[in-house]
Amino acid sequence: MNALLKDTAVYGLSSIVGRFLNWCLVPLYVYLFDAAEYGIVSYLYGFTAVALVILNYGMETGFFRFASSHESPDTVYTTSLISVGCTSALFILLLSAFLPGISETLLMPKHPEYVWLLGVTVAVDAFTNIPFAYLRYRNKAWTFAGIKLLNVAVNIGLNLFFLLACPWLEQTAPGLIDWFYTPLGGAGYGIGWIFVANIISTIVVMICLIPCLAGRRWRFDPQLLHKMLTYSWPLLILGVAGILSQNMGQLLIPYLFKNQPEAARTMVGIYGANLKIAIVMVMFTQAFRYAYEPFIFSQARAEGAGRERAYCNAMKYFVIFGLMIFLAVMYYLPIIKHFESPGYWEGLRVVPVMMMAELCFGIFFNLSLWYKLTDRTQWGMYFSLLCFALMLGLNIWLIPAIGIPDGYLGAAWSALISYFTVMVISYFIGRRYYPLPYEIRRIGLYTAAAIILYVIGEYCWWPTAIWLSYLTRTLLLLLYAAAILRIERPFARS
Repeated sequence: MNALLKDTAVYGLSSIVGRFLNWCLVPLYVYLFDAAEYGIVSYLYGFTAVALVILNYGMETGFFRFASSHESPDTVYTTSLISVGCTSALFILLLSAFLPGISETLLMPKHPEYVWLLGVTVAVDAFTNIPFAYLRYRNKAWTFAGIKLLNVAVNIGLNLFFLLACPWLEQTAPGLIDWFYTPLGGAGYGIGWIFVANIISTIVVMICLIPCLAGRRWRFDPQLLHKMLTYSWPLLILGVAGILSQNMGQLLIPYLFKNQPEAARTMVGIYGANLKIAIVMVMFTQAFRYAYEPFIFSQARAEGAGRERAYCNAMKYFVIFGLMIFLAVMYYLPIIKHFESPGYWEGLRVVPVMMMAELCFGIFFNLSLWYKLTDRTQWGMYFSLLCFALMLGLNIWLIPAIGIPDGYLGAAWSALISYFTVMVISYFIGRRYYPLPYEIRRIGLYTAAAIILYVIGEYCWWPTAIWLSYLTRTLLLLLYAAAILRIERPFARS
């Protein structure tokens, strides 16, 4: 458990700090671009997230599963690399050949270069995910974190250069940048520079991972690949359905309001910008996931009750920290909201809903160990398809029912209802195949206490005494933390 907490902290450093720094780009974007233009960014990034899952086709988890049991982990690694590398290269070729038709389908006929830039970026990202998985397998958390943070630093630096420095240089010293800036349209290229910065930073990451690719004997085992694909293909369905569910609102809104494209893009922009606040919960879940997958497969080799206790404690502390993050964000939302332009504040209503939705999704991921350890990964596929069906149906119903301009609220509630449903179903089915003594009553008590404190905090807000409002909320948060420490005694000697 100590190893899990340490690795989660290191992975969390790269994930939370990295995403926070990227999050700080949002004020830049919403200041430079209106909601409709920023909506294009949110919309297209939703599709790239789906493409990334498809191009990985569960090989990341498959690598951990077989590297932990195969006599030659390096063979598992190089087989995974060759497989994902070939499919990523094929994807780039097909994208380039059919770019006009793909751009038309994605409602981007006037900007096919956006689609191509993001397509190449996601293909390279898919390939580099395997070396990153290898670093996690070898417990090189600091190397992993360093490269991830470098990626963020390069991306932020290029965004600032293209969006702020270049327009200034165009006016003061055009000769320095005209060779690349003017041919692409200069400042008029707008959000396109975001995608250019993204692809360059991805290439930098690829270069940094060369040591993980060179200096080894490359082996390709077709039989091993067949086993890995047999194990991983349900995870592909799980991943595609899951990522479609996560991005459902941003992807569907433009299609549900095709006759009002400007209003649709505005809704996507407002929804996407406020999701960046709720992404704090996503960052925590992602950091936990990076450490958790190697942890559960390594614990699977252990014997006795200690293994089950470790799994249950991981669940309990995930919920505890998730609820504390929820309370902290909601209590200080009046400060956090200033990262956005006031024109986007109307969408703050989605933040508590989406944070609870992401917490449910994180619990669902935590519960997924039962079908991963018992090689019943098809259940993950079933759950994701159910979630996808629920999400699709609820979005198609709620978004148009609420209509313009608040339709994005339907997307947020659809996410919460869907994630909560599959979380509950996974728990009850898991009790049959891999029963674990989760401390459900205690977890339920902590959840109920957090919700009560959230409601109290909402009422403890006095516009004429802001300092008193924050003092009260801070004391409520400390009360929750103190109660947890009193009950759990995590630092007590066993």
